[in-house]
Amino acid sequence: MVRRVLAGDGPQPWWLPRRALTVVSADVDVAAGVGAVWIVWRPRSPRMREHIALLEWYGEQWRYVGGGSGSGDDPVDVDVLGVCNGGGVLSLTRRIDPPRSITSAPWISCVKVRLGRDVGHVLVGARRFETPEQHKLIAVWKSPYVSRGARPVIVALGRDGAELSRIGPHDGLDTHTWARLREET
Repeated sequence: MVRRVLAGDGPQPWWLPRRALTVVSADVDVAAGVGAVWIVWRPRSPRMREHIALLEWYGEQWRYVGGGSGSGDDPVDVDVLGVCNGGGVLSLTRRIDPPRSITSAPWISCVKVRLGRDVGHVLVGARRFETPEQHKLIAVWKSPYVSRGARPVIVALGRDGAELSRIGPHDGLDTHTWARLREET
């Protein structure tokens, strides 16, 4: 999977039927040495399960470091930007310094992002993502353990490059949604 993403191929392997397992999105931040994969088992089934896998480049190979699964999100259409926290895990580098491992090891985090139809690309921190066909993506990053609850600023941009909405590290709603709520009152 990581090789497919690094090569610029789609994350879904050609030999894996989407009715059994769908790779919604995958992201690899080579500079940080981390990756994330968003998978849905049995997508259109009442027994659908969603899984997020977090990976780290450690010991000269990609290793699974953690993740989570659940019943999955309901299909949601968003106007511009919808953000769901994907999760996080302590880096494998904690093994280098066992006495202070929890406070000194980096934290690997990810976020699931849903994009509206008018979004051309999205910025997650300094990284730029083109809007995928299904308007859903996962983004991964590495940060110090003490800031594990904060995500990078996420900015949705239109096809012309104009900012449509943004959401800060601790915000619950994006600026477009806040503007709509103010108009309704």
